[in-house]
Amino acid sequence: MAVNLSPIWGAGAQLFDNSGNVLSGGKIYTYAAGTTTPATTYTSSSGITANSNPIILNSAGRVPYEIWLTNGISYKFILKSSDDVLIGTWDNLKGIGDTAFVRNVNYTGNGITISFTLPLTPIDENWTQVFINGVYQFKNTYSVSGTTLTFSEAPPNTSKIEVEY
Repeated sequence: MAVNLSPIWGAGAQLFDNSGNVLSGGKIYTYAAGTTTPATTYTSSSGITANSNPIILNSAGRVPYEIWLTNGISYKFILKSSDDVLIGTWDNLKGIGDTAFVRNVNYTGNGITISFTLPLTPIDENWTQVFINGVYQFKNTYSVSGTTLTFSEAPPNTSKIEVEY
């Protein structure tokens, strides 16, 4: 099974509560994205040994093992203190380098067209990256609705538009 390192707390991170205290005995619950269905994470890149769920942080506020995510699965992480006080929730996480979610689409600007049709709907607009002539475009310069990518201004004539999602 292919696994990828978690983008948060994957290896060696030290966690703290909202007051800046080490999160000794804190808990990381892992779920399928957008749900409360538990999702398995793994202790190493082999993808063989599962972490406990919740993952209990050690006295230094660190995960006892690394956190590896199954390729092609989106996760939700919930962080709580040792006495189950909610600290934060992170949803729609994917492993670093998870190729199951990466699609590359190329277009050519003509200086007039602002909307382009993507072959598939992105999972989330926040997981899109757009480049014009190799320059990253900030999220406020375009929007995504369904399969339609719309720029606030038409990309220049003959510009190379690359979309990753």
